[in-house]
This record gives sequence, structure tokens and C-alpha cells, in this order.
Amino acid sequence: VPTVTLTLWSEDVNDSDLRLLALDVLQQLKEVPNTSASFVVGGRPKQLRVEPLPERLAGYGITLDELANTIKTANSEMGVGSVEAWDSQFTVYTGSYLKNASDVEKLVVAIRNDAPVYVSDVATISDSPAETRDAVHYYTGKAYPGDARLDMGAPAVTIAIAKKKGSNGVTVAEDILQKVETLKGKLIPANVHVEVTRNYGKTADDKVKTLIKKLFIATGIVVVLIWMFLGIRAAVVVLIVIPVVILITVFAALILGLTIDRVSLFALIFSIGILVDDAIVVVENIYRRWLQKGEIDTWTSIDAVREVGNPTILATFTVISALMPMGMVRGMMGPYMSPIPALGSVAMLFSLFAAFTFTPWLTMRIRPSMEKLHKMEKSEHKQEEFYERLYRSIIIPLISSKFKGYTFLTLLFVLFFASCALFYTKSVKVKMLPLDNKPEFNVVVNFPAGTSLPVTENLVRKLAGELVKIDEVTAVQTYAGTASPYNFNGLVRHYYLRSQPWQGDVQVQLVDKHDRHKTSHDLAMEARDLLTPIAKAYGAKIQVVEMPPGPPVLQSVVAEVYGPTDQVRRQVAKDLTGIFEKAQYLTDVDNLMQKQYEIWHFHVDTEKSVRRGVSVATINRNLRMAMGGFVLGDIKIGHVLEPRDIVLQIPLSARAEFARIGNLPIMSNKGYTIPLSELGEFVKEKQDPIIFHKDLRPVEFVTAEVQEPFAAPVYGMMEVGDLLKDYTAPDGVKISGEWLGPPESSDVSGFEWTGEWTVTYETFRDMGMAFGAAIVLIYMLVVWEFGNFTLPAIIISPIPLTLVGIIPGHWISGADFTATSMIGFIALAGIIV
Repeated sequence: VPTVTLTLWSEDVNDSDLRLLALDVLQQLKEVPNTSASFVVGGRPKQLRVEPLPERLAGYGITLDELANTIKTANSEMGVGSVEAWDSQFTVYTGSYLKNASDVEKLVVAIRNDAPVYVSDVATISDSPAETRDAVHYYTGKAYPGDARLDMGAPAVTIAIAKKKGSNGVTVAEDILQKVETLKGKLIPANVHVEVTRNYGKTADDKVKTLIKKLFIATGIVVVLIWMFLGIRAAVVVLIVIPVVILITVFAALILGLTIDRVSLFALIFSIGILVDDAIVVVENIYRRWLQKGEIDTWTSIDAVREVGNPTILATFTVISALMPMGMVRGMMGPYMSPIPALGSVAMLFSLFAAFTFTPWLTMRIRPSMEKLHKMEKSEHKQEEFYERLYRSIIIPLISSKFKGYTFLTLLFVLFFASCALFYTKSVKVKMLPLDNKPEFNVVVNFPAGTSLPVTENLVRKLAGELVKIDEVTAVQTYAGTASPYNFNGLVRHYYLRSQPWQGDVQVQLVDKHDRHKTSHDLAMEARDLLTPIAKAYGAKIQVVEMPPGPPVLQSVVAEVYGPTDQVRRQVAKDLTGIFEKAQYLTDVDNLMQKQYEIWHFHVDTEKSVRRGVSVATINRNLRMAMGGFVLGDIKIGHVLEPRDIVLQIPLSARAEFARIGNLPIMSNKGYTIPLSELGEFVKEKQDPIIFHKDLRPVEFVTAEVQEPFAAPVYGMMEVGDLLKDYTAPDGVKISGEWLGPPESSDVSGFEWTGEWTVTYETFRDMGMAFGAAIVLIYMLVVWEFGNFTLPAIIISPIPLTLVGIIPGHWISGADFTATSMIGFIALAGIIV
């Protein structure tokens, strides 16, 4: 996936020359260490076009085969051997290469009436940009920071550069941009602007810096709390222990092959509060034992550590037992989540080691005086008296009175189920991962199959004109007939295959999230409301695509439709598309069924062709050469990074008239030519539909995105389920959608829910199994410690009650319950015991 993309645009230079420049720039950027696969999007390549007229070919009796063979054979050179003479050895070469249009024009194709017929007599030769197959333009928005502003779009090309696996994306991106700066004014002229349209190095750097900042904040809060309760010296001990544990954990990440990224840093921040537990317990007990003895000595400190050793070890291993099963998560979420159990467990293990060795040693070195300890004891005693009175006033009535005790227990159950009911009432919404605030989003444009490129280009330019009016938009790039450089999301969704004339793409860049009040999700929804009516008026469909915070999928909501026949399956998919459009929580509804569009098919009269001595292969080859883009080789023009092809084709004006193409002479094996029109005819037909398969079963896909107020697909899916109650498939079957796998058979109509739901279900299923495994492991550890089965059951029984805090906490803060919420819930199981 490209890490950096650079868009070159100019109001003075055409797209073809921009492409040549981009290729030269790309060649220079490939010198940057740790760069990988790179490519250029947009711009017409230079070509030497040979465009014969059918009437001229017929007049001279020259076929396209003859013309092609003349050019091919004239454009060759080879080594034929060597000779020895005059005490030297010489290599002998023969032939020559074509170097320009003039060389091609002078080639003799045939002799007619004792006069040579040159290529220029039957064809127009031009050295110029290729015909337009795609179009890329650049627009500046309201928030564009530069001086050069575009009221209308300018021709553009985009350079995309990936990094090598395992290299640092931040340094690679910085090196690329630094190299570009050195090329300005040397290779890149002043009238060509270079815009950084993607910089994942900066994105990663911003994320890491933000998380490191939060790492310091979390550490600071922990140290301040210890300072308040155990004094400045204990706080200093913990302040030293935390960085040591973190550094060892980072070293473990290196050994385990994990990178420092958002998830691994999340694991470190997540671990800080837990890993200082051991140090706090050890320091507090050492202080307590010093007070009991009335003096400070080493053996008392060692015995104090011994005294709390077993419960400290047990507490540490219960947290590890809670974290480790999260490594069981399969599918695409597995690699995302694996650093959390791995690094969290390493941090806990080393924090235990540090608590038993480093912490006591450091406590002895940074110790308070006995006078100070007595003052702290008196202060703490007053707090304990208050807490004791409060605690006794609550707990004794609950123990001594059965009524109060059972009332309290009933209240806990009520609170628990009331908290869980917040999911049912949708007061707390569920989602795979929280929405991220990205600096970009895309608008994917789909016209009915068979739509021409100019129609697509007109719409994407219209959409770009509306998008640049949004205050937070810095720039917009439009791609028609080709795809923008793909990201991880586009890689999974196969956007890099979008190269048809009826497919377009608009890439929208936003100002930095710190400089705007709206999130990228808010702006994407605003763009959807703005652009959907425009696209509908043009007869197109759009999808506003945001970069997902986690694993990408084909679409947020996907229905995979199975059925007994192609007709039934496609009709069900068409009906489902209509039902999706009625759903309140779904938007950007579409399907992958290609609308049948008109094509022209040249039907060969096989009997007549055989009698005339013309094979079907000869007819196919001549038509292939006539209809455009047939490459005969390339001309040798020096050091160019992209071959300048010699292309044989009939002029576009003639290709659009089948009557003129019918004049093409086809050579018979009997030595005379026959007009193409006598060997068959052009017939208008419908293009065959695409047949998709999944696990060898024919399938159709209906897709949609989720819109506010819900960001999870499950709500839209349930709404569709309600709308399907009155629907009967064409084969008479009531369908409702399978949630946990495809229908058992394709003999009757049915469909499976996939997309983000599949990742969500697999993740929460595996995390639920991980939670169950964690409970069993914790129970076994506590049984091992206490030697009976009753006390451990009492100790782990409050674990579900953490939901009484977790779920209302999400409700109060307006947050979705996500996979990261589940991680917190599982980790709490280890902490509370």
C-alpha cells in the first residue's frame, strides 16, 4: 500500500508531459532507501500512432497484416556473429531501429503498378499523446494553504510510493519529501506544483506522538496519586520503576517482532495503572513494617516483600490470565489485537520482577525518616477512621439484616439487568471499533455499465466543484476511468481494479484534525448529503468511503445472495437492493450486478470465409488491429522510462462507422483481398453479466453503508430483517438472512449477512471465548492459592457486576461499546480479583 502519494499539477503543462516528468521524478525517488513498489496514475503516455484509412487500404489492396509486418520487420536489430581481422575481434550487427515518425512514413509497404506504396500513402503517422482513456485533475479547496489556487481543475498525475515491510514509515516518508525538495527547480520546473496528497508517515508519527503524550500523562497521574497517599519518596520510586518496565517491554516488542504503533502503545498505556500495583503494595508494606519495628533495616524490608509475595504474584498472574486469552482472536482482528496480550503480559511479568528486586532496593535508597513515617501514619489513621465508620455503617446492616441484605442483592441484580437493557433500548450503541478522525475520505462514483468516459468525467468534476466549497477541504483530486492510489481499505475492496470508463473516484483532503471542529465522519456525512442528489440527477450512484479504524471489509453492510438459478438469484439481489434503499439506517446502497449494456459483435460467416480461403483467426487479428491500441513495438528515442509504443489503429472517426470498417481488405490464402463486409456482419447484442463465485457457489452482492445515528451495521441489518417479513423470493421461499454462515444449500433462495458484521461477530465471539478462558484460569489460580473451591467462587462473582459501571459509563459519555471496551471488561476481570 503506498505510504506517500505526490500529485503533480500545472495550468501550463498538459497531462502527457506531466506523466513524463512524473516518471523521471519517480526514478529519482526510488533511490530513497527502503522504498518499495511505486507507480504513476494518470497522464496519457506518448505514442507513435499509425492510423490507416480503410478506403485507402482497399484502394491499394493492402491489408493491415501487411502494414503491421512491414513496420515490425523494419524495427529490428540483432547480433549475427563475430569476425576476427587485423588482430581484433569484431561483433557484427544487422538491421536498424525506427526512431521517429519520419522513419515510419518512409517504409515501403508494397509495389503497385511498378511504384512503391509508402506507409504515409495509406496511413496518417503522428507522434503524440495516446487517446484519452482516463482523466486525473487537481482542485484546491477553501482551506488550501498555498498561494496557487485553482478556480477550475488542472490536469494532474499522481506518484505513489510504498515502503519496504519492516521499515519505519515515518523516516521513509520524511526522506521521500526531502528528496522531492531537492528536485524542485532542477528536475521539477517552477510551473509544475507538487502536492503531498498522502503521507502515512506523518499520520503514524502524529498517532505515536499523541499516544506517547498520553503515556506521560498517565504516568504523571499515577505518580501524583502515590505522592498524595504515600509521600514524595514512594512517588519517586514508582516514577523510576514505570519507565524501566516500559523500556523492557519495548525491548520485548523488538524480540517478539512487534512494531511500536497505535495498538502496542495502547497496550503500554493500558498497562501503566496495572503494573504499578505491585510496586505500591511492596512500598506500602515495607513502610508498615518499618513503623511496626520502629526502625529501618534491610532484613525487615526483605521480610515485608516476602509477606506480600504470594498475593502479589497471584494478582499479577490473574491479570496476565485475563489478558493472554485475547491472543485467541482470529481473522483480521487477530494481528490488530495481538500486541495487547503480548506486551501487556510482558509488562506485568517484569513489573512483578521489578517489585520484588528493584523496588525494595530503591526504597532503601530513597527512604523517608521515621519521623516522616509517623506523620504519614497519623494522617492515614484519620482517613482510615473515616473510611471505617463509613464502611461499617453500610456493611454491618447488610450482614445483620436479611431483609436489607437481600434487598441490596436484588438491587444489584436490577442494576445489572438495567445496565444491560441499555443495549436493547439502543441508549448504548455497539460498534466494532470507535470512528477515527482521518485527514481524508473518498467518494466512489459508479455509472451504469457502458457509460462513456466524458459522462463520468463531467460528474466527478461537478462533485469536485461542490466539495471545494466546504470550509475544511484543502484539496480534491478526481480520477475518471482509473482508480486513485489505493489504501489498505481499497486493497481489500479491490478499488485498484476500477479502470472502466463508467467508474470514477474523488479523493478529498481535509485540514489537520486539530484545526477543525468537525470530525472526518461529520464531513463525510455532510458530503454525502450534498453529493447524492447531484449523482442521482446524472443517473449515477456514489459511495462515501471513510478509512476504517480497524480491518477493512467489502462494505459495512453486505448481503451475499444465493439461489437455484442465475435469474432467481439476480432478482432476489435486485429486490434486496430496493429493500435496502427503504431502510432508514442504510445509505449508499448498491450491488455488484453489472447492468447489461450494448456491445457490437462481428459474426463471421464461417462457410463463406472457408470457401474464400480466409480463417477466422485472420479476421479476428485484423479487427483487433483496426479497433485501437494494437502495439507493434516501440521506437528508440534515447533514455526514456516508459516505452513509446508504435500503435496501429483505424482513426477514431472511422472506428465509429462500421460501414467504413467493412471496407477493410482481408488477405485470402489464394492471393487476393476480400472486403471484411463480405465475410460477416456487425450485430448489436447485450454484454453477458458477470458471474461471481464464493467457495465455488454462484453469488450476488448487495452492499450499503450505515448512517447516523448508528455506526454499527447490526442496526441496519435488523431493520432490513423487519422489512423482509412480507417478502417472498421468486421461487416462493421466505428469506430472512443468515447471520452465522451461508445458507446450507443454493437449491432455494437465501442470503448471508457479511461485511463488518462478520468481523464484529468473529471478534466478539473469540473475545467472549477468551473471557471464558480467563475466568477459568483465574479460578484455577485462586483455588491454587486458597486450597478450596468456595472462596475463589466468591472472589470472582463480582466480575459481571463491572458492567454496572462500564455500560452506564458509555451511556453518560456518549461512547459506543466497541472491541476496545470489551478488552477493558476482560482486563477488569483480572484486576478486581
